[in-house]
Amino acid sequence: MSAPLHARRATPADAPTIAQIYNQGIADRVATFEISPRTGEDVRAWFDDAHPIVVVEDEQAIVAFASTSTYRPRACYAGIAEFSVYVARAQRGRGAGRTAMEALIAAAEQAGLWKLVSRVFVENTASRSLLQSLGFREVGIYEKHGRLDGAWRDVVIVERLIEANT
Repeated sequence: MSAPLHARRATPADAPTIAQIYNQGIADRVATFEISPRTGEDVRAWFDDAHPIVVVEDEQAIVAFASTSTYRPRACYAGIAEFSVYVARAQRGRGAGRTAMEALIAAAEQAGLWKLVSRVFVENTASRSLLQSLGFREVGIYEKHGRLDGAWRDVVIVERLIEANT
């Protein structure tokens, strides 16, 4: 039986483990256009006191994370954040992504954000299903949004309003 999962706010000390999980996502080529692995130092730069980051742990280790970042630099967009969610390869299918996103939505509400947005590869049906079940709306598709390994990839635009702040 799997150990129970719980979420908490991430700290800069979690950066090396977050980088390891993110690097698995980069290597798998199913969730990001990024191709260069990240270091703990790279991830530490994500911590800006304005954009929540959460981790999910079981009894042994961090198994997933979800993060927010700046959507656009203009002041009118200050309450909108981009988000990402990644689960360690060996932990997928246990509900860690859902736990991470539920915690991230709550943290975003506490931070005063009114909308979360992202883009998901169209073929990433697991992420799309998870996000739809959490109230995210698929807005449309960006065709040929970026190239990954020489191939053009389409992405679905997703958004979720945070009702308490709208």
